[in-house]
Amino acid sequence: MDNLVLKLKSLYTLVILLFVLCFKLSVSSRSHRHYYGGGRKLRSSSDNGSDLVTNLPGQPQVDFKHYAGYVTVNETNGRELFYWFYEAMTKPEEKPLVLWLNGGPGCSSVGYGATQEIGPFLVDNNNDGQGLKFNNFSWNKEANMLFLESPVGVGFSYSNTTSDYEQLGDDLTANDAYNFLHNWFLKFPSYRTKTFYIAGESYAGKYVPELAELIHDRNKDPSLYIDLKGILLGNPETSDAEDWMGLVDYAWSHAVISDETHKTIKKSCDFNSSDPWKNEDCDQAVDEVLKQYHEIDIYSLYTSVCFASTARSNGQTMQTSTKRSSKSSSKMMPRMMGGYDPCLDDYAKAFYNRPDVQKALHASDGHNLKNWSICNNKIFNDWADSKPSVIPIYKKLISAGLRIWVYSGDTDGRVPVLSTRYSLSTLALPVTKPWRPWYHENEVSGWYEEYQGLTFATFRGAGHAVPCFKPSNSLAFFTSFLHGESPPSTK
Repeated sequence: MDNLVLKLKSLYTLVILLFVLCFKLSVSSRSHRHYYGGGRKLRSSSDNGSDLVTNLPGQPQVDFKHYAGYVTVNETNGRELFYWFYEAMTKPEEKPLVLWLNGGPGCSSVGYGATQEIGPFLVDNNNDGQGLKFNNFSWNKEANMLFLESPVGVGFSYSNTTSDYEQLGDDLTANDAYNFLHNWFLKFPSYRTKTFYIAGESYAGKYVPELAELIHDRNKDPSLYIDLKGILLGNPETSDAEDWMGLVDYAWSHAVISDETHKTIKKSCDFNSSDPWKNEDCDQAVDEVLKQYHEIDIYSLYTSVCFASTARSNGQTMQTSTKRSSKSSSKMMPRMMGGYDPCLDDYAKAFYNRPDVQKALHASDGHNLKNWSICNNKIFNDWADSKPSVIPIYKKLISAGLRIWVYSGDTDGRVPVLSTRYSLSTLALPVTKPWRPWYHENEVSGWYEEYQGLTFATFRGAGHAVPCFKPSNSLAFFTSFLHGESPPSTK
């Protein structure tokens, strides 16, 4: 009997020990979910409630939720990226997640993409940036939209380590964006398994494929898997040599430069060289191109420039002092729904530097203000590394079966339709559906061609930031992309 009692006591003790051990492992497991890579501490999913935006000044009344705030991408250095996330207007649980990136490098996806192009709240040009208006053609009608200010130094994003700002380039930007996504999924765990797409324009023509490649490569680890299905790129910088040739040929074919200047460039410029400007004739001829573009809006050839006192000081016009400036600039010239307004960047700056706006977006406490600018020219001028071409990444993503759509507004002189055609032609892809018009509301919206693994389309009469000029057409095109359907080719 005594032996039986002892055995029962021992069994009871063992059960208690196992219970305590399991509990500790459970707590440890939950704790470790807050970390990703290199000991970088991530914020838990409970934080998303504190990021809910509830009192944004001037916001139109809507039925969907939106969130804004910071995500840590490097705890050691204190690197924090700012995001703004809008749930889909209807049935967000059934719709994909899309990350939108603007370029520059150094320009804000919040200032451009979210509140000038495709977000639900646009800066009101009738109120000098002191209010918002509802966008009837917002892309969150079709998807959950996530806008990221990247890299640190752009918009509200920052680092507590000064040396971080000296290392900014393509690779750091891609890795921080990748870390951001995994961290963000901890805030919003229900989105981790959603169908995912990346979209962007201009210098994001490099950001987007580079991030997509990183996701593709690391998806081999099931614990890091992101369900990336495709990428969408507008007027994208793709391959430096072809981009330059396209810029020059477009300027000549659209009567911006003379025959003589064009002939000099064709004769003296080797854009495949690591330093084409060492040829003095080439250098001077390209300066002439930039000089002529300085007179108009390179991002929208046939619309007005802004004559406001601050317009030309915030980097809106082509800088002529350096070829580096021309090569990588992505400052867009937008329009509003009721007509074109080339001064909208100034209104965005006024809006995002309001104390009550920064407090509502959880970017500051409303007293210690951040100095928000739509583009950071220091980042732009000091960019450390830029891949000369992302065509090899295109090939890799095409082989992986990702959906790749590229579109061009055909009145953009900065990354013109010719640049994109020249770049894509180096892929030598077989044509599966030949060149034809696509339609929106019974009118030709542009032309498109389908290749094996890629779709290319134009937007007739649109500048660099296509959704600013063709909001309804852009939404229809975006919907076709998400559904994997060709743009409408009949009236």
